Amino acid sequence: MAHIAITLTCTDELKDILVAVLAEKGFEGFEEQPGNILVAYIPAEDFNEADTNELTAGFGLTYTQERIEQTNWNAVWESNFQPVQVDDFCGIRASFHEPFDPQPQHEIMITPKMSFGTGHHATTYSVIKLMQDIDFRGKQVFDFGTGTGILAILACKMGASVIDAIDIDEWSVENTKENIASNNALPVKVWQADSLKNIRNSYNVVLANINRNILLEFMADMRRLLVRDGILLLSGILKEDETAILEAARQHALVLETQLEKNNWLAMKLLAR
Repeated sequence: MAHIAITLTCTDELKDILVAVLAEKGFEGFEEQPGNILVAYIPAEDFNEADTNELTAGFGLTYTQERIEQTNWNAVWESNFQPVQVDDFCGIRASFHEPFDPQPQHEIMITPKMSFGTGHHATTYSVIKLMQDIDFRGKQVFDFGTGTGILAILACKMGASVIDAIDIDEWSVENTKENIASNNALPVKVWQADSLKNIRNSYNVVLANINRNILLEFMADMRRLLVRDGILLLSGILKEDETAILEAARQHALVLETQLEKNNWLAMKLLAR
């Protein structure tokens, strides 16, 4: 599948906002480069130039665009993907990186492709931080919008017995399957889906690192999946969306326990009551 890459120059604060709004328009990969440069990727068939022009003009920005063939994608990511470490808890690297020294408690090997979720972005980083204080042993876990599968794989490494994961994007599902194999995280089951309506199992933990609109749309379904006193970890939330998310959570008997903020992005741990 070919993709369109758009390149913009913007401030760090605006960069985070752009990632959120572009993700809602179908952009599914983001790369930060030196010099306040953001590159965003979208399947060529989904690219709407008029909508993109209107969106970027609203921020006073212009962009350049380039068509990227799928065969070139690995080389693009391999040249830019750097290892990430979340304290001494979790390290994320690609196969072409040297192992961490000293070794963190958990090491995840990720093949860097189009899927969102390499640990670099504040949203993924903060969810991993929240996962650090949860006992996953023997738990049933659902990962909504799995991206590269990082969070599902980490739950597996932390001892979860059942880990189900979905993503709307076929590319992400295939990438997650590769990463499951690379990390010997065989209990993780992943499939393509665009909603939660057909999910009937109950879970101790639901992970959702997506975006504001999707979180609000599926808040009731996420609560339905949780057992009483189950844990919902949410991210992909800008600071200005905090009130809307917490109000929706309250309406569905979800109570905020812990919240982290990084680069104007929030990650929340909520309990099902």
